[in-house]
Amino acid sequence: MSRRIAILPGDGIGPEVVGPACEVLSAAARQAGEDWTLEIAPIGGAAIDETGVPLPRQTLSLCQRSDAILLGAVGGPKWADVPVAKRPEAGLLRLRSELEVFANLRPIRILPALAHQSPLRPDLLDKVDMLVVRELTGGIYFGKQEESDEAASDLCSYTAPEIRRVVRRAASFAQQRSGRLTLVDKANVLATSRLWRRVTQELIDQEFPDVDLSFEYVDAAAMHLITNPSRFDVIVTENLFGDILTDEASVLGGSLGMLPSASLGETSRGLYEPIHGSAPDIAGQNKANPFGAILSTAMLIRLSLGHDALATEVEQAVAKCVAAGECTADIGGSLGTREAGAAMLERFRPRRQAA
Repeated sequence: MSRRIAILPGDGIGPEVVGPACEVLSAAARQAGEDWTLEIAPIGGAAIDETGVPLPRQTLSLCQRSDAILLGAVGGPKWADVPVAKRPEAGLLRLRSELEVFANLRPIRILPALAHQSPLRPDLLDKVDMLVVRELTGGIYFGKQEESDEAASDLCSYTAPEIRRVVRRAASFAQQRSGRLTLVDKANVLATSRLWRRVTQELIDQEFPDVDLSFEYVDAAAMHLITNPSRFDVIVTENLFGDILTDEASVLGGSLGMLPSASLGETSRGLYEPIHGSAPDIAGQNKANPFGAILSTAMLIRLSLGHDALATEVEQAVAKCVAAGECTADIGGSLGTREAGAAMLERFRPRRQAA
């Protein structure tokens, strides 16, 4: 089967972590016996430097014609003085909007070998395995802005259809897991949160009666992510809350560099990226952790290309590398980005070839 995967290396450490991830994709394609074409295109600051805009027309066209998109990271101080609407991040926001990938999936799993890297006690990490489903194309990040020297405002708005489609995705994942779904909001203060509660409750009652729905205020959820993280299974929430909570949850596993993400719409096409930023302070130094990007490719292989077993083998190879200390310094290893990627690839390939 022929598939096209758009590769958007981006800025900072983006190209460094995308490189090993592309090697994993190529190896996985060989093991699947399929033809996966990887096509590279610029986005973010790199695209500004090359074309003058953060999301060139050719890049968007490639993404729209692809079965999946793998992204490194965008942004950095080099483009801090660029107008907000033309900054690297604006290209990413537009790409998400144009592709209509409204559900951002961020799994939080604790590898036993990394428990000592977490700021939490090991007993608090036992059985932590959650999925945060963040609404991605609405809310305050896409609302009208007004700004002057003395005042500023950002409009947060949601519609019932926007809420239904992301909650439907989250509930479907909850059905495949424990059947528990938590809506995180601030319904005691925000009108948008009250709409989220009403629409979510109605949808679950009508379409997912087997899903156990609970509600939690965002401030309480932030506390419980630290004091009792295993209480959560699937969380669904709005754009801003999801952005903040998943960065908080990332420290549970010891490093932001370990966390993957997938952004999905109504189809199987998805946008996949590690949740870390461009980290310009370590760019070009072979220090970045490639495992977040590699685990994002595992999600790509599973959710967009339909190879669940192959994706699981990628994840297992990463876990074995971490357990053996074959990893970067942020999670206790001594390898560089390229060397950690190569070690993972060695643990992934032999088993598949032997089969």
